[in-house]
Amino acid sequence: MPEANTAVMEFLHTRRSRPAKLLQDPAPDREALMPILTAAARTPDHGKLEPWRFIVLEKPALNRLADAVEQCGAETGRTEEDIAKARQQFLDSPLCVAVIEVQKPSEKIPAIEQTYSAGAVCLSLLNAALASGWGANWLSGWPSHDCAFSQKTLGLADNERVAGFIHIGTASAIPPERPRPDLDSITTWLDR
Repeated sequence: MPEANTAVMEFLHTRRSRPAKLLQDPAPDREALMPILTAAARTPDHGKLEPWRFIVLEKPALNRLADAVEQCGAETGRTEEDIAKARQQFLDSPLCVAVIEVQKPSEKIPAIEQTYSAGAVCLSLLNAALASGWGANWLSGWPSHDCAFSQKTLGLADNERVAGFIHIGTASAIPPERPRPDLDSITTWLDR
């Protein structure tokens, strides 16, 4: 039998995102964030393309994004409720890491695998932040899918898009456990 890392398995079995609206200061400083980013970058990456990068959004940048959400939302006909919800995501956050998917030309690696790798980075970043003792939440929302918003506010190129916004800070409360999937209903065993 292989040697199990029981501490990691215990963490994975009990991990729970902390809702972004419950995050507050302090947030990790640059020195504390680097090991978290390092862990996130150790993700599956077929072909070693590194089809992702990080943009760390500190409080002034988050406030700027909140204002841009209001303007972009009005220009694109979003409801006041949609605008307010997206705006609050940035206003409430003490720190956020935008994981940027970077599609790279490759004859060997399909675009979908690059997308999966960027998603894996989001989960690795979330888990690394939680394992480091911080509260963290992976959010998206319409601003992350609006190319014009992302290009204008984050300076993204045409081959880039937001895979997720990972909000990190100190959790002001621990949320209750939520229902988890019934493994028997989602697992198929094939023996031939």
